[in-house]
Parts: sequence; structure tokens; C-alpha cells
Amino acid sequence: MSTIFSKIINGDIPCYKVLENNNFLAFLDINPLVKGHVLVIPKIETDYFFDLDDDCLSEMILFSKKVAMKIKDVFPCKKIGVSVIGLEVPHAHIHLIPINNINDMNFSNPKLVLSNNELQDISNIFLNHNN
Repeated sequence: MSTIFSKIINGDIPCYKVLENNNFLAFLDINPLVKGHVLVIPKIETDYFFDLDDDCLSEMILFSKKVAMKIKDVFPCKKIGVSVIGLEVPHAHIHLIPINNINDMNFSNPKLVLSNNELQDISNIFLNHNN
């Protein structure tokens, strides 16, 4: 069954891209905990993160590191928090979240409501930022 992330990969649903290569896609979470909250997904449809084969899992972490460094450059913060939950969408994904304190990663917090223009502006900052 095709997930919302597979539809994003296929271009059936738009997203606000941050970085992409042949195997992975990073895009803005449209319901972020904080500005700069990014999702990283593999382009193969796999539900459970730890079902990814070792090579894919390793490449995904290294790709996520590139994304995290971009986030830290664009959104100054103390750290980039990493979370793998996997219950919301049955497609392996990593949350990368700019944080200044532990509460910035509390998924019980109200999500930000950003306009399409704000999301596009943030995406453009990432795409135009050289790393």
C-alpha cells in the first residue's frame, strides 16, 4: 500500500524539499514542533526503520548528517535532535529538529502552524544555502 511519503517521492503530493539524492529525500514537516523540523525518508517503501538493510540504514544516517548540518547553519541552535518514532506514517523516517532545550522535542507540544508561503520561504533558504 502506498504511503503519503511514497506519494511525495513520486511527486503526487508536493513537499518543501531541503535535500535530495537518488536514495533519500529530506523535506520540511508541515506540522513542525519548531521551525526547521525536517523529515528524512528513504525512497524505498519500508515501514519499520530497523527493517532497512544495513547499507541503506548507514547511508540514511550519513544523509541525515548532511541535512542536520544544513539545519544548524540555517537555524542556529544548540543541537539537532534526532527522533525515530515510526507510528504516524508506515514508512521509515527520521525527524531532525533544531533544539535549544529538551522541551523542543516534546511531541506532545502543540505543533506550529506555518503558511504555505512560510514553508516555501524556509525550503528556499535550505535549497539556496551552500554546505
